[in-house]
Amino acid sequence: MTIILPPLQGVVLVYLLTFARAGAMIMLMPVIGDAGVPARVRLSFALAVSAALVATTSRYYPSVAPPPIELAAMIVREATAGVLVGTMARLIMSTLEVAGSLIAIHTGLAFATTIDPGQGVQSAIISTFLSLVGALLVFETGLHHLAIGAIAGSYSLLPPDRLMPAGDMAEMALTLVSGSFALGLQLSAPFMVFGLLVYVTLGVLSRLMPQLQVFFLAMPINIMAGFVLLMMFLGVIMTAFLEFFATQMRVFGA
Repeated sequence: MTIILPPLQGVVLVYLLTFARAGAMIMLMPVIGDAGVPARVRLSFALAVSAALVATTSRYYPSVAPPPIELAAMIVREATAGVLVGTMARLIMSTLEVAGSLIAIHTGLAFATTIDPGQGVQSAIISTFLSLVGALLVFETGLHHLAIGAIAGSYSLLPPDRLMPAGDMAEMALTLVSGSFALGLQLSAPFMVFGLLVYVTLGVLSRLMPQLQVFFLAMPINIMAGFVLLMMFLGVIMTAFLEFFATQMRVFGA
């Protein structure tokens, strides 16, 4: 028995190449590609998005499949482009992780860890809380449409018929990493000042009263004050993050 497969061409070829890029991006996209989202849901979403993009992406791909080696190289190149853009979009969410980790350190909650459902790894409880609130607000404010639009926008950023601009992508990644870390540091600045003042005060008290376990007695007060500060600044933190998220995702969707 001989099975003869028809050659890849037309819509089938375009769909395959589109899925190679869109699928890689969706598996890494923030919120949509989180570890808490079942793999089947992400796969189904990637298949649906790829089908919707075929009419747009058909002008970027050949209508007839090239030789197998060239076809494999095209698939690898498209998957690589999807991984690059998806990873850089994922870096945007690291802003809240940086801010949450610094807040936890300066409020005495650094050792209170839990499983982050978005990443599937152990992280500080404040970091997990901020990541969940950030993901919820991304959907509530409609910014997840920018993440979906970045899939189509990646064809303008990284056209399939051109060489991948490695230098530009590296520069964009460095800018995004530095911007995410700087914003995370700025969001946690009030807590860092608070922690500095608290520990300086406790250090002076411990020198004045060496017999008293100052740090042990002051730890509950430090944690309670940290929660009060978090309640006061949570709105400002989320507003600044959402503005940063929208600004950076529009770059990919341009």
